[in-house]
Amino acid sequence: MNKVDTMLSQAYDLCDDGNFSDALKLYDLALKQEPGNINALIDKGVTLQNLGRIKQAIKYYDKALCLDPKNINALVNKGASLHTIAKYKDAINCYDLALKSDKKCAMALAYKGLSLGELGNLADSLKHFKKALSIDHDYDLANISKEMAKELLKSIQKQKSKTQ
Repeated sequence: MNKVDTMLSQAYDLCDDGNFSDALKLYDLALKQEPGNINALIDKGVTLQNLGRIKQAIKYYDKALCLDPKNINALVNKGASLHTIAKYKDAINCYDLALKSDKKCAMALAYKGLSLGELGNLADSLKHFKKALSIDHDYDLANISKEMAKELLKSIQKQKSKTQ
């Protein structure tokens, strides 16, 4: 394991412990030595995202995507960041790009379902959760979200039947 890989591993452990500030310092050191290290760029983005620094996180995902435009991790994480700041259509565009590279990316499908749900497209949202679960049967986010979407659809249908 080289010096940069060691720093990235230590930064990852710091993040696991919730010590995001020290992790950022290590990511900065790693990126000083290897500015084009895609994993360091993405992991720094995730760390910034965990700190609520969403716009900064997106900049790091964009840097990674400049180096590798089809990087699924960068696309899904950028989409999640955009979702956080209520840019649901932009988030969906990121998920769609990730799904072009890997149609069976359960995370991209589930996250796209979340963004579709936020836009009020519950039926489509539900389809994406089901598809994510058909790929990864134990995916909690998709399972919980699918049940919520079902309940919302049921209550909307009840409301419609009461008004007719």
